[in-house]
Amino acid sequence: MDSRNKSALAGRRLAVLSALFGFELRRLLAGRAFWALLLILAPLAGYGYIEAVRLFGEASRTALQFPEMARGMTPLDGILVPTLGAFYLGTTLLFPFVAIRALGQDRESGAAKLALQWPLSPSTLVAVKLAAVGAAWAVSLLVPLSALVCWKLAGGHLAFAETANLFAGHALYALAVAGIAFFAAALAESAATAAIVTLAFTLGFWVLDFAAATGPEWLKTLGGISPTQVLKSFERGLFPAGQTVGLAALGLGLAALSALILPPGLANRQRWLRGAAGIVALLAVLAATSLVPRAVDLAEDRRNSFNPADEVALARMDQGLVITLHLNPEDSRAREFAGNVLAKLKRLVPGLGVRWAETGKAGVFGAAGDEGYGRIVYEYGEPRARRSVESRSNRPREILPLLHELAGVQVTPVDLPPYPGHPLVADARSAEIWFYGLLPILILLAAWLLARTGRLPKHFRNLQQGELR
Repeated sequence: MDSRNKSALAGRRLAVLSALFGFELRRLLAGRAFWALLLILAPLAGYGYIEAVRLFGEASRTALQFPEMARGMTPLDGILVPTLGAFYLGTTLLFPFVAIRALGQDRESGAAKLALQWPLSPSTLVAVKLAAVGAAWAVSLLVPLSALVCWKLAGGHLAFAETANLFAGHALYALAVAGIAFFAAALAESAATAAIVTLAFTLGFWVLDFAAATGPEWLKTLGGISPTQVLKSFERGLFPAGQTVGLAALGLGLAALSALILPPGLANRQRWLRGAAGIVALLAVLAATSLVPRAVDLAEDRRNSFNPADEVALARMDQGLVITLHLNPEDSRAREFAGNVLAKLKRLVPGLGVRWAETGKAGVFGAAGDEGYGRIVYEYGEPRARRSVESRSNRPREILPLLHELAGVQVTPVDLPPYPGHPLVADARSAEIWFYGLLPILILLAAWLLARTGRLPKHFRNLQQGELR
């Protein structure tokens, strides 16, 4: 076949895939599940935004009088996370029904068997459907994006890097949910069963998060691969490289598994065996990616970082730093140390080791008369020349000099301008009109205009007739 014929064939295949994508997207937009999702998201995200503006305004009245308090007024925590938190609920509980519609109804009606008779591989068919589901989710982003427009019109501040990072986290989470929905739809015999399986997965992540918070160390490691835990990193302004790859691998991997078990000729036993083997392999990949500590701090207030000079020195501590905490993990001091110091050290110090000493069962304040309770011991160096120092502080300004002393270096912090904060007392009455009135009306109008069954595209009909064989 000469190059001209190859180019023509490639162009025709691209046209077919574009037509199939348009058909799948129109079918999703014609379904009631998508418009029900938008109708529920409008007041849900609106309530989250309006309450966030109210609480942010109340705190801002005091912060405007005291500049020191103003530094804690961040739109990421005060506005973005609460608004998109409501959107997260919609993605968890409602979006699976939209994603399942793309594949589950075809399996239930038998249309999937007909589609697989065309010269399209199951992986291509699933990829096009996944792209259509992603496009439908992107349309639903108009709801929280309208809240950000309201915030900007009210004079609010938004930092591009941390805002884009938060939306990227929610996009990856939606990809994971879509992958779970596709996998469940490929396994289950009906869309209703697939919906139950998908919700069992997503709600199971919440149970895993709760159990990991108070469970043993292995359970905490397992909880680190939960999509909700990864999303929390994005909400703190972090871009976790390893966990990002893991979340993308979860969504794309489950979608690939759905293509693997989709062919109708497979026996049920073979289908379940393939699915189980694929899940085991995915869990291994997720466990490996969760161990990658590399993360980029994109928060405007640099909450996840030390001073740049301190970070350079810590990154060079490659002789094995071990931290032993004589604290109960549930102690407030231990939690503060884990958030303010330990999480940052894990991203910076190569091969950091953390040990929790046995503190008994006398509660979070240690055993009675235990004078050693509350100590944090730092050990560093080669085994024969190991140096150690201990402290009871959980403040970085007191701990970092001890670590530099162990490493035998002197560090002069770089002068950085303090984060000014962005307090604002805004009026949310216009947002109430938009989210509780105008936006639902526009959604209903759009549903009335677009909720019609799409015709089979011309290129798709040609494909059915075998033009590409």
